[in-house]
Amino acid sequence: MQLHFAVASTIFQNVFSLYKSMLNEIKININGKWLDAHYDPVANLYTFSSCIVLADLHGDGENKLVVGDLGTGSSNMKLKVYRGTGLMSENTLLDLPTGLVSFLMDQHEPRTPAIAVASGPYIYVYKNLRPYFKFTLPPLEVNALEQDVWNQAREDMIDPLSLKEMLDSIRDKADVPLSVRSLRFLMLDPQDMEAFVNLYKEQPIRRQTVITCISTLKKNMADEDAVSCLVIGTESKDVYILDPEAFTVLTKMSLPSAPTQMDVTGQFDVEFRITVACRNGNIYVLRRESPKPKYCIELSSHPVGLVRIGKNVVVGCAQETLQGFTQKGKKLWTVCLPAPVTTMSVMDLPTRGFQAVLVGLANSEVHLYRDKNLISTIKTPDIVTSICFGRYGREDGTLIMTTKGGGLIVKILKRTAVFDDRDSAPGPPLAQSIRLNVPKKTKLYVDQTMRERENSVAMHRAFQMDLSRLRLAAARAYVKALESSLTPMSSSLSEPLRMNAVVQGLGPSFKLTLNIQNTAVCRPVMNLAISFLYDESLYSMKTAFFKIPLLVPGLNYPIDTFVECLSDKGISDIIKVFVLREGKSAPLLTAHINMPVSEGLALN
Repeated sequence: MQLHFAVASTIFQNVFSLYKSMLNEIKININGKWLDAHYDPVANLYTFSSCIVLADLHGDGENKLVVGDLGTGSSNMKLKVYRGTGLMSENTLLDLPTGLVSFLMDQHEPRTPAIAVASGPYIYVYKNLRPYFKFTLPPLEVNALEQDVWNQAREDMIDPLSLKEMLDSIRDKADVPLSVRSLRFLMLDPQDMEAFVNLYKEQPIRRQTVITCISTLKKNMADEDAVSCLVIGTESKDVYILDPEAFTVLTKMSLPSAPTQMDVTGQFDVEFRITVACRNGNIYVLRRESPKPKYCIELSSHPVGLVRIGKNVVVGCAQETLQGFTQKGKKLWTVCLPAPVTTMSVMDLPTRGFQAVLVGLANSEVHLYRDKNLISTIKTPDIVTSICFGRYGREDGTLIMTTKGGGLIVKILKRTAVFDDRDSAPGPPLAQSIRLNVPKKTKLYVDQTMRERENSVAMHRAFQMDLSRLRLAAARAYVKALESSLTPMSSSLSEPLRMNAVVQGLGPSFKLTLNIQNTAVCRPVMNLAISFLYDESLYSMKTAFFKIPLLVPGLNYPIDTFVECLSDKGISDIIKVFVLREGKSAPLLTAHINMPVSEGLALN
């Protein structure tokens, strides 16, 4: 019987603890801003933010999730489409995807977007989830010296070792890089060179680049369902803008370094701006009719994420910082992060007019920033590798994340969620971040600056001399005040006193109250007297000298007397008060009372 009771008690405790933890979780979810819609830790999705997009593929008003899955990195690469929480379809990709976008190619009905997948030197276009078109990047210029060397090898004029030596010298000196064939040949062992030459010497040399990033640009209208051009960045430091119908190159722009991420805004036929983060650690801004970058933003570390909020650019850097810049490259703010940045995305809610930046961190957190203020933090079960926010299904505020372990997380923003503009992170107040209205430099300011630079030593010496004189004058005045007892506090250790005076009244009669206090710890003070010194033609007092009773330590003794103003000319003077000790000529305390001007006349 006792055994059954113990087992029942244990079961009850376990059920109670489980119920308590469930209540805590429900309470946390109620107080939070997000609803946990779906979490699949074994979804086997390995991707980045550049390879995930939400699109209405069938024109039925229900957005699907399109993901370019990296697979294992060498195989099993697929284009997956999710509807709700289930996998809707998948297509096999021939190579690793570097980017994925949805765009409208034409004005035909129904208005269903196409999916463009960038992979190697190709762009695979899918329409209605079926292969539609394959675009190949234009070939690059081949080095003339390299072409001549391979022609000699084809005619058996040089042996493989001589070919290797000549290609080595060309690689070190030539402006045009070598082709992939030559680079692979230089990596071979001597015994494998002859077979390689015999295999490829009859084939023409081609130098092909690969795509590093991809985005879209509206062609001539800013509407959401307007036709868009494809914008691609390549390893050859070029940016191409492609026509959406004929897939021809409309514009080519050059960069100082290979692009890794880009953000595009505007219309191709009107005005556009392409913000590109490059591999050299800088950010460049390209504009219409400008083949070279218009502005350059130099960063202290390499950029990890790049998003645009309004007219500002927000960059996540490798040194665990988040930085804000204007379109022209002026730095606005910097925020230090608790962990390295793994991915970034934009949270845009047009219905609420709300825009913010979602930042995934390596400590399994996602931070939501509005400007430099941290307004929300989301805990995740694993490190987030990709983030996408938008309309999924028929729900506008859906946050989709994939994790390092291949998991899929779907959260929905509550309709009652409110984000405060206050910074939830500890730190300085918001008022400290307000920029001061610094006036422009005038010619006088510049002249004064030049004079200070030229005479800095002499000015410093003069300043030190004046400062020493001021300190000496202050010390002399202080000693004089102590010696003549001109201060309202006694400097004597045997009679430590404090006195202050209050004048009441409009005139001609004034009430003068003296508050005297013994500041000693336990020693009383006695045999004291008070004397007044004043101009007898202006003032009269009934009693100008009287004794003070024994002063107990710590108590305040108010002593009242009345002063009569004799002048009707509207003038005033100083009345001096002396606290004296019997048998001593020097006063213990001295106070100067500035009498107010009398505002009335005495009645006869």
